[in-house]
Amino acid sequence: MNHFDEQLQLLVTAALKEDIGEGDHSTLSCIPSDQKGKAVLKIKQNGILAGVAIAEKIFNMQDPAAIIKVYKHDGEIMHDGEIAFEVTAAIHTILSCERLVLNCMQRMSGIATLTRQYTDLLKGYHTRLLDTRKTTPNFRLLEKEAVRIGGGVNHRFGLYDMIMLKDNHIDYAGGIIEAIDKAHAYVTQYHPHLKIEVETRTLADVELVCAKAMGKVFRVMLDNFTPAQVKEAVALINGRFETEASGGINLQNIVSYAASHVDYVSVGGLIHQAQSLDLSLKAVIVG
Repeated sequence: MNHFDEQLQLLVTAALKEDIGEGDHSTLSCIPSDQKGKAVLKIKQNGILAGVAIAEKIFNMQDPAAIIKVYKHDGEIMHDGEIAFEVTAAIHTILSCERLVLNCMQRMSGIATLTRQYTDLLKGYHTRLLDTRKTTPNFRLLEKEAVRIGGGVNHRFGLYDMIMLKDNHIDYAGGIIEAIDKAHAYVTQYHPHLKIEVETRTLADVELVCAKAMGKVFRVMLDNFTPAQVKEAVALINGRFETEASGGINLQNIVSYAASHVDYVSVGGLIHQAQSLDLSLKAVIVG
């Protein structure tokens, strides 16, 4: 089992425990435990579909014999009235997993749809779209997967897989170069695989990093810079570091940032401003 599936297993187990508790009494009271059934995932809103592969994993975690017939795949454009998939399994499995599957897919599809709106605007530009850690606690795994499905690029997953020196780190450390030097010494001694990104707040910060952080930093974040300032900073850096613009970037101004030739733009709103899309899981009654 890979890392993603291990984390998904933990998420699904906790979510089902939260929902089912001591038992799904609604189902236990009126459906025999050995009864099989079929249901279809109905699309009720236009957008980008996300979470089909996750739904399949959830059903199979609960019932390895469950059969999922997929009609539309993750990342495809979906339209109101279409069917995404059909599941055949124990009815207890279908009903106990129904709300978790819908919660995941509705949320993921909303994020993927918003992400696609951003990435469509970046077509033809060098700039790529990053997500952030502004996620729902314990649901980051699937929110970031939805960004990927929508065409975005996942930034660091957590505090453990990259060093990112932000304003508070810099202020507490005594300055931007002090923070970089301490982080580089830490990486050299303890975690040589970790990359270091540093946030800059002014063009003077950018000049300092260019002068004193070669070989220590791999990416420079340009925080709350205007598009014109980003363009100037990118020229100063001149390919010596990767560049990322962050702060206040939205659908209305993202193209102006991309025109600066910055490598990445990060948008927290991909996740925390996305609206869930409408989907439903309906029983199929034969005869």
